[in-house]
Amino acid sequence: MQTEAMIYLDEVLFEESLDEDSVKQLRDAASLPGLHGRVLGMPDIHSGYGLPIGGVMAADAEHGLVSAGAVGMDINCGVRLLRTNIEAKSMNRSRLEQLVAAITKRIPTGIGTATPDRRWRGQILEKIFTHGSQAVVEEGWGRLRDVEHTEENGRLAFANPDALGKTMRRRSGQLGTLGGGNHFLELQEVVEIFSPELAKILGLELGSIAFMIHTGSRGFGHQICTEYSNRMAKEAPQHGIRLPNKGLAALPIDSQGGQAYLGAMACAVNYAFANRQIITHLVREAFTEVFGQKDTDLGLDVVYDVAHNIAKFEEHDGKKLLVHRKGATRALPPGHPQNPSVYKSTGHPALLPGSMGTSSYVVVGLPPVVETFCSVNHGAGRVMSRGAARRNITEQEFKASMGDIVTNAENYRQVIDEAPLAYKDIDRVVNVLADIGMVAKVARVVPLAVVKGSGE
Repeated sequence: MQTEAMIYLDEVLFEESLDEDSVKQLRDAASLPGLHGRVLGMPDIHSGYGLPIGGVMAADAEHGLVSAGAVGMDINCGVRLLRTNIEAKSMNRSRLEQLVAAITKRIPTGIGTATPDRRWRGQILEKIFTHGSQAVVEEGWGRLRDVEHTEENGRLAFANPDALGKTMRRRSGQLGTLGGGNHFLELQEVVEIFSPELAKILGLELGSIAFMIHTGSRGFGHQICTEYSNRMAKEAPQHGIRLPNKGLAALPIDSQGGQAYLGAMACAVNYAFANRQIITHLVREAFTEVFGQKDTDLGLDVVYDVAHNIAKFEEHDGKKLLVHRKGATRALPPGHPQNPSVYKSTGHPALLPGSMGTSSYVVVGLPPVVETFCSVNHGAGRVMSRGAARRNITEQEFKASMGDIVTNAENYRQVIDEAPLAYKDIDRVVNVLADIGMVAKVARVVPLAVVKGSGE
């Protein structure tokens, strides 16, 4: 190995959920040249394509490599949290079902679904590639605060639409759609506040309703990752790079192929920020329909929007690095200059979903988080593959784990691979970094209603 690999786990997670494939993938990543510091595995680590999910890898910006597989297929898969002025006790089952119906009639779910609104095609799509959620807000679909409360203000400036091939562009027609797999829209109740002071700054109140959005760049990002991974694998030998496996195909950052990937990846990052912005507007419309009030009267403010599949140029240890985060979330500590002004003194929130039947957490980074290039886990992490979940989890077990949570699934088989039993214990996963002082827990939320799409 060129550098060391390190995984953050407690004894139970180490014994019960650490798989050999994940360890091998971290070791393989640590063998790449031009890395800075250790290759890291977060507490939700599980095997993926190339770098494991929950992996963090920082490359020297001048002499290092960029790897499409170390970002992942769903570029800028990420999470956005909305706060509301609505009390959870006002949400009976009938109203929850009405809200789910109002949302699903506006937002298509499932693999392969296309943009229902033709306004997001043509010239505006080109602007979205370069300006992300800012372009959507300028069309009247959002509030200025939405952009200010989004990582990188909803836009990576180095996006280059010229780096997009024809097939990539053909797969860019899915704005305003959720997708399938672990993506979700979730109505939540704030059930626990760990820091009243921090929660107040974030606008989260005990007993109030929150709304979480988890989706990314859809088939567009998948196509970019696929095509550029193949190109990297083909061109790596020309640069004297020995790849440990195809999933970690990489090229020098300053090479033509490396620069092209970064430009295309940034287009997908911006596209995903725009997708979550469009969905936010549609969710606000749904709330207005069900409650008969203006969305601004209901709150529905963006607390934060943060990516967990991305590569970005950042400064750490006094050096410019390209930080790859795959299934890992940025969490800047208090005082960091890249925090939004409203979170300058606290650090911006990191949003950590559990599963469709368990808690999710809102945390903030603390000063020691610089050890991980200001990165934390992105959720609970799988403990069971999708195939294993389908084979082993029974209908009774699934229904028992979901309790009274309202879902849009007509048949449990549509979402069985996303059952709570397929995921690690989110409480334990979050506590790994909280117990060593890397993050502070702010709030815990639980699902009341969940919208999912079928397919992976």
